[in-house]
Amino acid sequence: MSERRISVTLPSGEKAEAVEVQVDESTERWSEFQLQDGTVIRVKATILSAARIEGQYDATGNPAYQMNISPVVTIVSVPERFRKKVE
Repeated sequence: MSERRISVTLPSGEKAEAVEVQVDESTERWSEFQLQDGTVIRVKATILSAARIEGQYDATGNPAYQMNISPVVTIVSVPERFRKKVE
């Protein structure tokens, strides 16, 4: 399998070379939040694409990655007083 090299823009605005990395497997677990008003929501992040940035590492030597992520939000329950009456 050949590596696909791409150019990415870092948070600093600087351009860097990266290698596109495909997602082979994903376990996208939901995080559930209860808001102060009684509403319960679930949130998870889905990775649309990932790239390993060449020559960039964290403090422990792990390679840096840039990801394109799409948040998914669902409402589990809402107190009745906030719901619109549907006829």
